[in-house]
Amino acid sequence: MKRICTALLVFAFSAGVLIAAEKPNFLVIVADDLGYADVGFTGSKEIFTPRLDELAKNGMIFENGYVTHPYCGPSRAGLITGRYQARFGMEINPTYSPYDLYMGLPLTEKTFAERLKPAGYRTGIIGKWHLGAAQPYHPNSRGFDYFYGFLSGGHDYFPDSVTTAFPLLLPNGNPHYSANEGCYLPLMRNNNAGEFNEYLTTALSRDAAKFVAESTAPFCLYLAYNAPHGPLQAPKETIEKYGHIKDKNRRTYAAMIDEMDRGIGMIVDALKKSGKLENTLIFFLSDNGGVTPKKGHENENWSNNGPFRKGKGSMLEGGSHVPFILHWPDGIKKPGKFSGLVSSLDIAATAVALAGGDTSGEALEGVNLAPYVSGAKKGSPHDALYWRVQDGVSWCVRTPTAKYLLENWGGTDTQLYDMKNDPYETTNIIDKAPEKRAELARMWNEWNSKNTANVLLQAGDYQKKRLQMYEELYQQQLKKAEKTQPTVIQ
Repeated sequence: MKRICTALLVFAFSAGVLIAAEKPNFLVIVADDLGYADVGFTGSKEIFTPRLDELAKNGMIFENGYVTHPYCGPSRAGLITGRYQARFGMEINPTYSPYDLYMGLPLTEKTFAERLKPAGYRTGIIGKWHLGAAQPYHPNSRGFDYFYGFLSGGHDYFPDSVTTAFPLLLPNGNPHYSANEGCYLPLMRNNNAGEFNEYLTTALSRDAAKFVAESTAPFCLYLAYNAPHGPLQAPKETIEKYGHIKDKNRRTYAAMIDEMDRGIGMIVDALKKSGKLENTLIFFLSDNGGVTPKKGHENENWSNNGPFRKGKGSMLEGGSHVPFILHWPDGIKKPGKFSGLVSSLDIAATAVALAGGDTSGEALEGVNLAPYVSGAKKGSPHDALYWRVQDGVSWCVRTPTAKYLLENWGGTDTQLYDMKNDPYETTNIIDKAPEKRAELARMWNEWNSKNTANVLLQAGDYQKKRLQMYEELYQQQLKKAEKTQPTVIQ
């Protein structure tokens, strides 16, 4: 009966009609800096991900699945709002700054949690937030009933670790942990301290399994792992499992993915045991491509984004073309692969459509994927996808057949690729297809005309500005003190 009700719901939405039916659950799992070729379902033979591979085999693999930005904070902002982050000026990694009432996901934007709560959903986030640390930006203030994790951009994986990763040298020469500030802060459970007594990936997975098992109302859980983002840390016995990998960094990185895969299995088992697996949409993707060597970070060489070029931070495919699947037994009649353009924006659009959620405010920019994965609709959900970094320092537009970009990491020349015959971007045809170039330029300019300027400072610039401000205030106080005579009392 459950399958019939859900099938009716999918049909009804594809026809534009909402009827009463059992509402599905949503589990959105995001890995952090995962290389495209580093899971089994995308071809890895040296990193083992049997639980993810099982979900992929019985679900839909999006062969052209993308995120909206090639690095972390902006990518998450697009995913969680269902809108391009350039629309609201958030194109940077927000700094962990718990007293800054401006540093975070703009309060004008609704998260998918805020859109699902009016429809009766229990909402939760477990893991990495990275969208603002001050109280107005806290997950509990942005539509999530439950939060267990950390607000910053990174965290150590062991309770007794003290990281020395990712230092930023400030003008005075002292190291300061900017983008990943908070790596060794306590975890939080809602607004209080949360326990942290085991390997972090396992702790997050265990909490997620508990959340899905105990939820009686329909739920939406956003599980944002920080794995396999640095610092590279994993249990010794899991690292030893990957002795066939010669490079030490990659061996630890592989172990981190392995631990994440086992944690996902723990959650899937909890869904099975509680009878919720059939009617739960499980999305899995990475927030961007895996790290690859670049100037100043030559040691970051542990991920594999093959067959795509480059990785995190790049406008080439390795930056935002990510492993992306949907598992939903009640809605996917024929598991397989889907070649149309799919975006992380589509997660919010799909959830709101199937749940009958709140559509007020700014319009969602994703597409409801339900009729595509059910077979009711054919073709590509998107005619084009767009990217922009920091007001257009780098940019990109991709259609099902072509891609036009300015890659400002390792080069400043515009590039045009035939994505139908050259999906791995080996041959730049910028001088051979002027009409296609003009067409894509027009499309990008039209899309960009609806964007706004970036409103926040990048983490490093923010820290320098804050230090400069404090130095100026300190000097002002010194001058004031020099002019002030000591108080004399009788």
